[in-house]
Amino acid sequence: MSEEKFDAIIVGGGLAGCSAAIVLARAGLEVLVIERGDYCGAKNMTGGRLYGHSLEKIIPGFAEEAPVERTVKKEKVSLMSADGSLDIGYGSAKLSAAPECASYTVLHAKFDQWLAGKAEEAGAEIVTGFLVDSLITDEDGRVAGINAAGEEMYADVVILADGVNSLLAQQIGMKKELEPEQVAVGAKETIRLGEDIINQRFGLAPGEGMAWLSAGDPTAGGFGGGFLYTNKDTVSIGVVATLGDIGHSEISVPQMLERFKAHPSIAPYLEGGEAIEYSGHLVPEEGLGMVPELYRDGVLVTGDAAGFCVNLGFTVRGMDFAIESGRLAAETVLKAHELGDFSAQVLSGYAKALDDSFVMRDLKSFKGFPTVLSQRAVFESLPELCDQIAGKVFRVDGQPSQNIILYMIGLVAERTSAAELVNLVTTVLEAF
Repeated sequence: MSEEKFDAIIVGGGLAGCSAAIVLARAGLEVLVIERGDYCGAKNMTGGRLYGHSLEKIIPGFAEEAPVERTVKKEKVSLMSADGSLDIGYGSAKLSAAPECASYTVLHAKFDQWLAGKAEEAGAEIVTGFLVDSLITDEDGRVAGINAAGEEMYADVVILADGVNSLLAQQIGMKKELEPEQVAVGAKETIRLGEDIINQRFGLAPGEGMAWLSAGDPTAGGFGGGFLYTNKDTVSIGVVATLGDIGHSEISVPQMLERFKAHPSIAPYLEGGEAIEYSGHLVPEEGLGMVPELYRDGVLVTGDAAGFCVNLGFTVRGMDFAIESGRLAAETVLKAHELGDFSAQVLSGYAKALDDSFVMRDLKSFKGFPTVLSQRAVFESLPELCDQIAGKVFRVDGQPSQNIILYMIGLVAERTSAAELVNLVTTVLEAF
């Protein structure tokens, strides 16, 4: 790399960064993407599921050529006790009736490289294996470029897409240091089973996929949960545990993953599989409450760096937010380029565009979920209650049946105090 001036420098070659690069390069701007990993996708492991609607706006029909693994046709959510699981499943053609409502399981190492390739095809320059040490600011505090590996590179605007930590945004005061309650530690393993075995065990047709989320025993009652996504010939399985709640049990995150894999409801699906990859990552958890300052003179913040993620318990979204925020950031930069003005006043159009998009609307709609999902009862008491109730409902042993409603009332009264119950109900009502 040599010292030169670009129209835009993008820090981070993930979904947000590459999406922004495609839009900017297509418009003829000189774009540099700097990725600290050996290749785009090397550092990414979050999720495993991509809702396609946002990328459809940039690359219509992308799934026809992109290395997607499977199209999700089945959803499953479980509350797990130590030896039982209450499951809710849903399968329908509605989940993929049109490209804009389809979702896919993906492997970041493959998918992000493909998206980076599309950015290069559009004309963006991508440099990997370099860590950006700091941002360059002028005497007025405007961001004017970056320092990387001892070299200075300048640009009219810098787009930060450097992940949940975003140390660069922290360095210039746009983002506060993360609190333990705002993020979770994720551990994921990719296990090869074979395409036919996956189809048989999960009841899937060729090309069909399943997304399966679980709470309770996977994290030993701690805040977080387990996930399993079916890929073409592998499954991605992992746990996510809120960092601020790690001390709830003496079980480490890697041990939680092993516990989850060995659960009687999970183990039969993995039997005979070969572990081929293991990775860990920080995941944004707080949603709207952790969105930082999004723009200043010469700089914008996107994707995970902006805290754009929402965990609803039954689904986890972040990839579609990252892609949309990257696109909207790029469109804001194009307007600034036309005006020749990259001031905060002009770049504030990015925040306005986000407010008008599903990104901020969804974050605001679901702002109460982090509060609800910080209630101990959801992860500790509820799975056990459901296990006992389901065991009573479905077990027939020749003994006289008990009124199930009275049994449920008695069980709740026995395991949950009135104060705890009122607190949980009040929290849910206040959250929404």
